[in-house]
Amino acid sequence: MAVPVKVARSIQSLRGTLEWLREEGLLLETAVPVDPDLEVTGVQKQLDGSYPLLFENVKGYPHARAVTNLFANMDILDRMFGWDGATDRTRRLAHALTHPIPPVEVPPGEAPCQEEVITDDLQVNRHVVTIRHTELESERTIGSGNSVVVGPYFHGGSHIGYNRMNARWGNVCTFQSAPGAHMWQIITEHYHDERPIPLTMCFGLPPAATLIAGGGFDYVILPRGGDELGAAGAVQGFPIRIVKARTVDAWAVADCELVLEGHLFPRDKRYETAEAEAADRQGKFPFHPEWAGYMGKAYRAPTFLVTGITMRRRATKPIFYLLGVHMLDCNNIDTTVREAASFELCERLQPGIVQDVNIPFCMTDWGGCIIQVKKRLKTDDGMVRNFLVATMATSQGMRLAIVVDHDVDIYNMDEIIWCLTTRVNPRTDVLNPVPGGAGQTFIPEERLTAGDRQWTAMNTRFEGGMAIDATVPFGYEQDFQRPVYPIRQVSLEKFLSGDQIAKGKSLMRGWVEVLARTGR
Repeated sequence: MAVPVKVARSIQSLRGTLEWLREEGLLLETAVPVDPDLEVTGVQKQLDGSYPLLFENVKGYPHARAVTNLFANMDILDRMFGWDGATDRTRRLAHALTHPIPPVEVPPGEAPCQEEVITDDLQVNRHVVTIRHTELESERTIGSGNSVVVGPYFHGGSHIGYNRMNARWGNVCTFQSAPGAHMWQIITEHYHDERPIPLTMCFGLPPAATLIAGGGFDYVILPRGGDELGAAGAVQGFPIRIVKARTVDAWAVADCELVLEGHLFPRDKRYETAEAEAADRQGKFPFHPEWAGYMGKAYRAPTFLVTGITMRRRATKPIFYLLGVHMLDCNNIDTTVREAASFELCERLQPGIVQDVNIPFCMTDWGGCIIQVKKRLKTDDGMVRNFLVATMATSQGMRLAIVVDHDVDIYNMDEIIWCLTTRVNPRTDVLNPVPGGAGQTFIPEERLTAGDRQWTAMNTRFEGGMAIDATVPFGYEQDFQRPVYPIRQVSLEKFLSGDQIAKGKSLMRGWVEVLARTGR
């Protein structure tokens, strides 16, 4: 009788990770053909926050498979990276960001992403799975690729990040970078160069690389010239492997599934959709949802000229991680790194006060954060204000930052609202620290500041957002004493059967669950 062999946890590659998830019973799979035009995101939204989902057959792409929801569930994510819950996750990831394990080079013959090299058939949409999120969009888009820049163009460091593209002209794609992002910095620095910028767009990366790619606008902690691929290596516990590109002077992640090699032309700006081009209007027509929970808009963007495509053998069906925007999958990638960066920032300002950082889904990725502190001295009242101002000033576009005490569950929004209601002085505790600073154009309220002008970064203003000190002033803890009921002294089992207890608890929803667990 054959004995089944248990698959070891392997996160060096996406396909190795999926094998482990399958073995652990943490993967949903279907062989029913799925249409990347609306069906993928329609299925994903109905299973948001659930298990990773692997589509074995993608309509129009017989050579490919697709996975979604890879990061949708934080409990699965903790198991994937060996983290012991939310607080441990934040602290260990903060350590990884500041203690990178540098990537290692492998020769082309050892790089799975270069098992096939294509230089003649460069129709991008034929090889890369493109999706349409909603019926509001007039065209499909490529949002699952990670730009990789290693070396001089990133001041000796390594960059990895998300950039949406639309391959409107065969092997020429629009290449969108958020204002202020690392790729934006690279484009700005080399805008007037005679030569284009060489880089790769990698698809189906190791999960740790995907995670770090989601970090954005935390550039005090992850500055230009830093080692983001090294941070990914520290997350997974061993180096990310990289390989020299075949057609340009750039690097690719060796263990990814497919790579677009090419040159970025900063001054060759074209419209992301034909609809926007016909109207010659930026920031008006829907294109690709954004992290803030609103529809994105089509703009004029630099172009990326693809010079080569490399991939794993087509017989093995390369896997595309199709990232649905404004779903927990996307949110958890972005917020996990951002939480750790905010924690590390506050630790640098004054160690030992911040206990944890959370960015709930309703704060929309880069839009806000909740910081939990434990005060030790009267001067810590002032440090709380410093944390708020520093966090908002160094996280471009943050609109809401809240600091609460250590007795508040920062993962429960009922608890946060209660805290805002009962611990905030609206005259002195609500701050507007960075009016007129640099924001982002992804939130309609900010776009409206452009008035009748086009909704672009050049025409919009950032009003600074809100920073709220929802902590108890040091020394007044007794005046804010919470009732603690004797849940540790009274056992339900003394009065009710196990079935009765389960039946009773099954009706409990929301804040009462937190209060019942803590006794407050």
